[in-house]
Amino acid sequence: MGGMHGDHITDHGGRADGPALVLVHGLMGRGSTWIRQLPWLRQLGRVYTHDAPWHRGRDVLDSQPVSTERYVDVLADSVRSVGAPVVLIGHSMGGLHSWCLAAQYPELVSALVVEDMAPDFVGGTTGPWEPWLYSWPEVFTSVEEFTVRFGEIAGQYFREAFDHGDDGWRLHGPIDKWISTAAEWGTRDFWDQWRAVRCPALLLEADDTVTPPGQMQKMAEMGQRTTYFKIAGSGHLMHDDSPNLYRSAVSDFLAATGVAGGTVVA
Repeated sequence: MGGMHGDHITDHGGRADGPALVLVHGLMGRGSTWIRQLPWLRQLGRVYTHDAPWHRGRDVLDSQPVSTERYVDVLADSVRSVGAPVVLIGHSMGGLHSWCLAAQYPELVSALVVEDMAPDFVGGTTGPWEPWLYSWPEVFTSVEEFTVRFGEIAGQYFREAFDHGDDGWRLHGPIDKWISTAAEWGTRDFWDQWRAVRCPALLLEADDTVTPPGQMQKMAEMGQRTTYFKIAGSGHLMHDDSPNLYRSAVSDFLAATGVAGGTVVA
């Protein structure tokens, strides 16, 4: 899976003369869930996966309070360890943290890909979601168990994220921290952070999206150098369930942006 490069980032190799590409997973995900994207991304640049706090394994404790700022600070540490401005490719929560990082530390980010995430879920609640989370078994003992519970695409995603041991697969982080992460989105929006982004950005909205209607299009309209696509037929995990459309959108964006060697050519 590649060697470590810093505490929270894994180097998967790739084209040394291409940009540094950092993949930032979503809530309840992990860097290991990007495995099917690594081969084609390595043809474009040097590829890294970031593991967010509270998503690094059930035995990896973090006593800091949960906040978007905490996630962004740790992502900034990962990016700095790469040593060049990077292209951030963020799915869902990872997309939010990526544009917040680009807003706060513009010198660290040369371009952004945001996959199915919007700035404003204010008023939303984790209430309906919590019983579902707490209903999960302590140990998943077979691939079939994931597929039955989550479906094929999401089942694969969770299986690759979970801690895998001799007895099966266990959660790779604390449920209460995941709930706190999502609960914060119900109390504040992130429009100001989006408005502050100056680098080129690609916004990819799923057909079966988790985002509030029209928000990603509004982001595109107010963005400085922003491209928007709705990926036909895709669900929230679009990089896995519409991989060809996703690949072409990301590849075309990076080519059109002129990202090369970590520098944006305007």
